Formats: sequence, structure tokens, C-alpha cells
Amino acid sequence: MVSEHASPLAALGGVDAGGQNVHVAALSEALARRGHLVTVYTRRDADDLPRRVRINPRLEVVHLPAGPAAPVPKDELLPFMGELAEGLQRDWEHRPPDLVHGHFWMSGLVALAAARPGPAGVPIPVVQTFHALGTVKRRHQGTADTSPFERRWLEPTVGRRADRIIATCSDEVVELKAMGIPAERISIAPCGVDLDLFPGSAPADRCDRTHRILSVGRLVPRKGVDVIIRALSLIRAAGLRDVELLVVGGDGDATATEADSEVRRLLAIAAEQGVRQQVTFRGQVPRQAMPGIVRSADAVVCTPWYEPFGIVPLEAMACGIPVVAAAVGGLKDSVVDQVTGLHVPPRDPHATAGALIRLLSEQGLRQDLGRAGQQRARALYSWDRVAAETEAAYLQTLTEVSAGTPRGVPGRLHPVEGAAL
Repeated sequence: MVSEHASPLAALGGVDAGGQNVHVAALSEALARRGHLVTVYTRRDADDLPRRVRINPRLEVVHLPAGPAAPVPKDELLPFMGELAEGLQRDWEHRPPDLVHGHFWMSGLVALAAARPGPAGVPIPVVQTFHALGTVKRRHQGTADTSPFERRWLEPTVGRRADRIIATCSDEVVELKAMGIPAERISIAPCGVDLDLFPGSAPADRCDRTHRILSVGRLVPRKGVDVIIRALSLIRAAGLRDVELLVVGGDGDATATEADSEVRRLLAIAAEQGVRQQVTFRGQVPRQAMPGIVRSADAVVCTPWYEPFGIVPLEAMACGIPVVAAAVGGLKDSVVDQVTGLHVPPRDPHATAGALIRLLSEQGLRQDLGRAGQQRARALYSWDRVAAETEAAYLQTLTEVSAGTPRGVPGRLHPVEGAAL
């Protein structure tokens, strides 16, 4: 596994630490349980990190130098990808992997640079999961997109050159085909949920308000927390005045979170909407505490502008909590409208408020949606099932490569100045 910015060991909730970290960690652990030897390569972002961290007998994390040994925003990492690729090549000299799986587009660059031609001139098959696509990000963020300009051509080339792409949802398949990637080289394996951790035991304590709605995730504008705050004002105007919005995520604890620029923006919106006293920012919380927090809510709300997949709705479903979800990306696959939750249009506070008013007013509906969500999460989204689907994609790739099936578009990677194509 190559995951250049998203270490499976990182704390979640920061700007560049979220679902990809969980995905890489949980998928790697599940593949190890299936008998595979898994190594996750990520960038060293602190001086005191050990080079190798053994997670279990079949899984280790390797920190490779690539730029400064300090945190760097992921959109500024491209110039260091050549160094990361060289580190991979050195680590593979004595024991190359059977297959390499890139996570995110820059990891795909690194994987291809290291695997082609590969140790002793023998290419290593490359599978790629993008987690997020630049075309979608530009469409929604426009000039606010901080991706390096080179992503516009490097990302599609990674897609065309990899032996197989593993998409996380059906929406992504459409986007990949539009990028020129043949459908026969695309598999689907969704994100999963840790069913040993969720639903947990007892709900966490909550304030004395009658209802709690919950938002969990990185505090960046595209996650749409402002939509929930505006919806809360409409809920209050409709007569449901005793509702708390708990927001989990951000850099550090609750005190540090309030110094964050995005939190200040959201607090200003809450004050403007007259619901400041109903909004609580919790900051980061330990992973083990999340099931109790989720179970303390009447509903979990996910209203991003776009979402490649989204693990939070699965965690809510595993806990038996209904989800109000923007009908975008992977949320359209995981949350079944009127069955496990309610879909709303993205960036629509009125529709979000309407869905929440319905849920908060109908306990029976909340219970029905919650039960159905729990059944769906357990049946379809365990990490063991996701690992089995991923393994099937790996085996198909190895079979096609050994049979000489034409691979991705040929090209040449220069492992300098960001491993530019």
C-alpha cells in the first residue's frame, strides 16, 4: 500500500486526516487477517517517527523520507513524490511486492514510478484507488481548489496507466470512464465499517436538550457543516427549539478547535442564525469513544458538497442511528433513501431541516430507519467483506498481467520534480 499523506497511524479529524486514513488502516488489517503480508508506505512527517512500525505479524507501516520531516498540506506534496518513489525502490530491492496499491493520485504517481520497470527490470502490477477525483473537486470548488495545477493531467494518466482501478462507488465509475479509463479495468470495492468497534456498548452522556443531531468529519467548507447550522435555525423556527448540534472533528481538542478559522466562520454563522447556544464543537475525540457519541444522537447529518464515499454514514448505520445525507457520490450507494435514512439535495438547508424535523418528530421512523441501517451495514460493509472484494480485484489483476492482457497506457515517469509524467 502507498498512502503518501494519509498514514494509518494518524489522528483523525484534521484537515488532511480523515476517511482515507481509516480506509487504508482497516483494509490493510483485514487483508492481513486473510493471510496476506501487507506493508503500508507513507511519508515521514516527524523526526521522531520510527522507520518501521510493526502492527501485527503480517502488517507493518514504513515511514519514508519525502521532503521535510514535518507536516505539509497534501496539496503541497507533489515536489517530494520523486523522493518517495526512490525510497520505495530501495525498500523493494531485496523483496519486491507481488502487487502495489496506490491510494490517492499522488500515491499512484509514486507507485507507478517505483513499479515500472520495477526491481531487476520486472514490472510490478499497480492497482489504484483515488479516494477523490480532481475533476469532481474542481467542479464543486472552482477557484478554491488548492490542488496543484499538474493534477489536471497527472491524475488521468495515473488512471490510464494503472493495471486496475478500484472505485469506491458507482458515481466514481462514471467519472473514471469520462477520464478515458475503460470500464473493464474498473472494479468497485466500497469503504467499510469496523463492526467490532461499532455500535459499541452504551450511548455517551449528552446535554439536557431533548434532541441531538451529530456531524462528524474534517472541518473544511466542502463538508457542509454550515448547511446543518442554517437548517438548525429553520428547525428552531418550526417550533423544535430544544435541539443540540454536536460537531466532532477539527485539529486538537475543543479549546484548540475554537481557534480554527473554519470553526470561527461556522460560529459566526451560528450567531447570525440565532442558534449559537445550540451548537457545540467537540474537537477530536479518541476513536474508541466514537460509538458512544454516535449512539447519543437522534440523527447523524452528512451534507457535503461532494463525497467520494463517506465512512461516517456507515458508522451511524452500524450503530442503528438514521442518517440524513446529501444525495452525492458514495452517499447515494450507502444510504438508501427512506430505508436507512433520508436523502436531501446538497447545499439545501431547507430540505435538510425538513428531513430532520420529520425524524425528530417521529420516533418510530427513527427506529425503523436505524434497524434497517444496522442490517445493511452488517450485511454489506464489514471490512472483511471489503477486503474480500479488494482481494478479488488483486487476483484478477495478477491473472491478467501474467496472461499478457494489455495494461494501462504506456508512458514514462521521471522520478524528479514531483515524479512528473
